[in-house]
Amino acid sequence: MGFKIRRPKLHVEQAKSQFAEGSARWTNVDLDPVPKHARKWGVTSFIAYWISDAFKIGAIWPSFLTLPNHIPADEGIETNTMISFFIFWLLQIPFLYMHPNDLRWLFMAKSIIVPIAFIAILIWAFVSTKGMDIWDQKATIHGSAYSWAFLANLTSVIGNYATLSVNQADFSRYSRVSVKWQMLYVPMLPAVFTFISFIGIAASSAGSAKYGGEYLWDPMALVAMWPNRACRFFAAFAFALAALGVNISANSLSAANDLTALFPRFVNIRRGQLACAVLAWALVPWKILASAGSFLNFMSAYAVFLGPIAAIMLFDFWVVHERKYDTRALYAPHGIYRYTGGVNWRAVVAFLVGVAPNLPGFINSINSNIEVGVGAHPYQFGWLLGFVGTSVVYLALEYAFVPKETMIEKAVLPDEVYEAMGVYDSSEIEGVPVGDGEEVVVEKKGLKSWADRIL
Repeated sequence: MGFKIRRPKLHVEQAKSQFAEGSARWTNVDLDPVPKHARKWGVTSFIAYWISDAFKIGAIWPSFLTLPNHIPADEGIETNTMISFFIFWLLQIPFLYMHPNDLRWLFMAKSIIVPIAFIAILIWAFVSTKGMDIWDQKATIHGSAYSWAFLANLTSVIGNYATLSVNQADFSRYSRVSVKWQMLYVPMLPAVFTFISFIGIAASSAGSAKYGGEYLWDPMALVAMWPNRACRFFAAFAFALAALGVNISANSLSAANDLTALFPRFVNIRRGQLACAVLAWALVPWKILASAGSFLNFMSAYAVFLGPIAAIMLFDFWVVHERKYDTRALYAPHGIYRYTGGVNWRAVVAFLVGVAPNLPGFINSINSNIEVGVGAHPYQFGWLLGFVGTSVVYLALEYAFVPKETMIEKAVLPDEVYEAMGVYDSSEIEGVPVGDGEEVVVEKKGLKSWADRIL
């Protein structure tokens, strides 16, 4: 009696796409637009998502902080930190198996726990430094150096959210939120992010005043100074939860969608996220966090590339095509959006124009031994320069060389395609047929059902 060994299946399971024509090589289920009945993210889910994005072991076993180091000093990480990184990496893996529709619970928990920790740190900053003048600290740079430093730090802050500006569709595709509710984010996001930045500045200043001189820009370094083990534990738990959400929303899910788009026959969202988790080790992220300077350089570096990309996406949709895309044609390899040999050369030229002025400063940030003189200044406000420069060039090229085949009279929306294909006719929500795609209100009872409606 023999045993039959099953060969591992490299191809992902692919249902018949409602959008891609012919071969399934162009898409899979994770790439098709999400039907109405499968969109579970409500307005509170997105509010929680944005709010939440804005030394635990040592608290339990203090001896862990003094664990002998066996890693060479030039690696930028010590043994106890490497162990912490590995444990956190393992704890994150199960969440990579979850579908993005189900992650709204994680962000809701984050939006409650993490702000409490932030506000607690702000209160600590005020109370623990009572009598100390943390608001009247003298500037260490002046004149033009101050102005350029301000722009450089502004670019770094923008870089923190530049990724989300281009990959927000990774989550918004699961949204059931109407346009009127989306407008709520416009005043909310700047207010929330400004408040969180204020907490960081206050806490860093308080740490310098209380513990002597050095500015503790890393919140974990500040928390590690606290004498109370319970406070260290709960603060570290909150920051670990925040890091978990950011890793998924801004890092692994985005990488997974990109890999899925490149290799739809072999990669789905789950496989893409797992691949990203493995590649994380190769990128040695602890070197990026070795100092405040290296971290800010990293944030500024990729922001100069994302600014032009965001500009092209924004102006192509809102201005050039006036919000009129043919969704089905986007999945057609030889459709109206093929442009020239599959490439929109206008976008390529505009992107290069937006990035080029930042290259001298970018090179200098990688290797400070390469002197570029005043050529470093454009890089210090690279995201803004790239965004504006690319916007102007892209609009000029689009209007000078109009891609007439892409200009359509009426948008073809995903829901219209699904309705035409009869997808909604056979779809059900909690046993109730969706019918012609109109929203169905299903009366559900119980705590979980109530939470589902709220989220």
